[in-house]
Amino acid sequence: MARLDVAETFHGILFPGHLHTQDSLQLALKFPFQDTDIVIVSFPKSGTTWMQEIVTLISSRGDPHVSQSVPNWARAPWLEQIYFSAVWETSKTTTRVITTHLPHHLLGPALQGSKAKVIYVSRNPKDMVVSFYHFHKIANFFPEAGTFPEFLNRFLEGKLHYGSWFDHIKGWTGQIGTMNNLLHVTYEDMSLNLHAAMKRVSAYLQRPLLEDEVNNCVKHCSFNSMKDNKMVNYTLIDQEIINHGKGFFMRNGKIGDWKNMFTDELNQYFQSIFESKMKDCTLEFVWEEQQKEETQTNEQIPRKNTKL
Repeated sequence: MARLDVAETFHGILFPGHLHTQDSLQLALKFPFQDTDIVIVSFPKSGTTWMQEIVTLISSRGDPHVSQSVPNWARAPWLEQIYFSAVWETSKTTTRVITTHLPHHLLGPALQGSKAKVIYVSRNPKDMVVSFYHFHKIANFFPEAGTFPEFLNRFLEGKLHYGSWFDHIKGWTGQIGTMNNLLHVTYEDMSLNLHAAMKRVSAYLQRPLLEDEVNNCVKHCSFNSMKDNKMVNYTLIDQEIINHGKGFFMRNGKIGDWKNMFTDELNQYFQSIFESKMKDCTLEFVWEEQQKEETQTNEQIPRKNTKL
């Protein structure tokens, strides 16, 4: 089922028809979560693949065999996508790892009452939208990206596939303090101090690792390692679906890459919209990589960072 030019509208949100149907989306909202499930939640291009790899390696105590032999969409499938049920039927894992891009207002009711461990992954929206823009250029199940200013405008208006980033991040992080089973990890946490992020996730999952196991996890979970891993970098996907001749799924990974795309005018426009939509949100973001040297020596990842 190619459906590369099809977009499904579900509860007012666009989803790629190549990966979603009304039935698959509706089934996701009724999914019977188990208390032992691990659920990775994110808006696209926010560090989803990275967290899938982290969870896989923690589960195997740093042994890379599974992460190098099983595609990430098979070991941590997307709940709302059409192939989800088929993957579960053949899965032999005792602890299920589930990935989703659904917003909280849609998936929250299904999780209510469950002790499933939810990990919400976020990224500063400037880098995220630049990454999403480049992904649109290689993924044939997305519409044409257009110019970057056009794409940025659609993003700020919440008109891209997967809906409003603002609603998504505020919806999920707004549950912190009310959901005991929710951990928020940022892309920048992982980039600035992957070792500390790894230990934080393993502690949350109640799977403490020995120091050499943490180091093995970090080694096989580095950006370069993942970029070269066919089970992670999506080069196994047919050229008709993702045109690898036009670019890489794992393209750059740097904090602050947005500076290569944002003009001063675009940055001012972004700032005005961002401040208006996030005025009731206490989250702060890392926009540049200048903090890296400071944080590499610290076990604790900073929870407050530079504002826009």
